[in-house]
Amino acid sequence: MRFVSRRLFFYLVAFFCAATFNFILPRMMPGDPVTAMFASQGTPLPLETLAALRETFGFIEGPLYLQYFAYLKSVFTWDLGYSVQYYPQSVNDVLSRSLYWTLFLVGVSSLISFTIGSMAGIYAAWNRGGMFDTLFSPLSLVLQSIPAVIISLLFLFTFGVALNWLPTGYAYNIDLDPAWDWRYISSVMEHAIMPITTLVIVQVGGYLITIRNNLINLLGEDYIVMARAKGLSEMRVMLNYGARNALLPSVTTFAMTIGVVLGGSLITEYVFNYPGLGNTLYQAIVNRDYPVIQGQLLIMTLAMLSMNFLADMAYVFLDPRLRHA
Repeated sequence: MRFVSRRLFFYLVAFFCAATFNFILPRMMPGDPVTAMFASQGTPLPLETLAALRETFGFIEGPLYLQYFAYLKSVFTWDLGYSVQYYPQSVNDVLSRSLYWTLFLVGVSSLISFTIGSMAGIYAAWNRGGMFDTLFSPLSLVLQSIPAVIISLLFLFTFGVALNWLPTGYAYNIDLDPAWDWRYISSVMEHAIMPITTLVIVQVGGYLITIRNNLINLLGEDYIVMARAKGLSEMRVMLNYGARNALLPSVTTFAMTIGVVLGGSLITEYVFNYPGLGNTLYQAIVNRDYPVIQGQLLIMTLAMLSMNFLADMAYVFLDPRLRHA
């Protein structure tokens, strides 16, 4: 319990620091979104109208510390104000609409890549020097070094444009009404094939290499030798004694990957015009929608810290030494 309390306090402090930077960075940018929103109209607005609009979007006048306290209040009450780009929609509505799609994309791709990468890494380490290890370990290093934008564009032009096998954009057929029927669900799955495959290819190599190297380092440990000397089956030694300990660093990698990708797989979502958090963040940056940018960065921070906290709890479950300590 003491370990959990200390880690929880650490992540609360980290969130407070991240929220402070989230407040400072947009205010260091030149100009403001309200002026930019009406600059293209060519008609100047009265100063009192601009002041009222700035207050509506949360850009209150006054000393910086008063703005900071007002910002902290909005963070802890999760009242993030109105979106400049989608006014009069609130930031909560804009982000929650995108969050579901990113959760689907990230959840499916992360589980697939973690499962495939971990099992392949365990098999490659246990059969080190074999055909599987010789072929797939270097291939994983190659895939890990290819940027996501290259894989996304390759899939888009090959399967979407040249072969016309898969849809090239959005999350489902816009002619369909969202409903829990097979036409809608199959459309969602069809539109998600290329984005999910892209994210799996980007992530799977890292898991394979990480767990392979960790397990190879553990194969000479005394408890592995003792387990084999006791006559236990190779499968039990590999999974219960070797893989369980080799998974510890991969759990942290898995948590950080979900946190980062949940914050917005920006490149993949932008290439496939997928309506997730990454695409929403890009549109907000282009349109200087500061409230949406700040809300998105808060979600990224919460996702990263929450997943790392869960990884710490998983460490306690996987490693008995931490429980006894």
